[in-house]
Amino acid sequence: MFLGRYRHTLDNKDRLTVPAKYREFLADDLYFVQGFDRNVMAMSTPTFQIITDRLEALSITDPDVRLLNRRILGSATLEAIDKNGRVHLPDFLREEVGLGRELVLVGQGEYFEIWSPEEWAKQVAAQLDIEANNQRFKVLDLRLGSK
Repeated sequence: MFLGRYRHTLDNKDRLTVPAKYREFLADDLYFVQGFDRNVMAMSTPTFQIITDRLEALSITDPDVRLLNRRILGSATLEAIDKNGRVHLPDFLREEVGLGRELVLVGQGEYFEIWSPEEWAKQVAAQLDIEANNQRFKVLDLRLGSK
């Protein structure tokens, strides 16, 4: 499971060093997909397969499905992880979401996200807005135990 946050810098060949704790959950490659919030999503092959299976079950006659397919499948790229744990982060994805050399990696369980520090700071600010959170999260059932 991908957890926690890490700050990393792309090297001069636009390679990202995947944190050692994240590499435990990956084989020799990694899928990158344009995220939904000016970020890049990174996932293992099994996780990407779950998403593509679900997309294939949807009707392409629905314009929202076609848009979602374009966003996910049209931006997806499979990249090999080298023996030093580095992986190339494609230029087109970095440009589309505004990533520079400095990156923030954020675990999301089955995948992790890649953010620019500026965009991540906006996410942190939203998370710290207590009044907004009271409204946002009140409908979620996060009970502990079997109550």
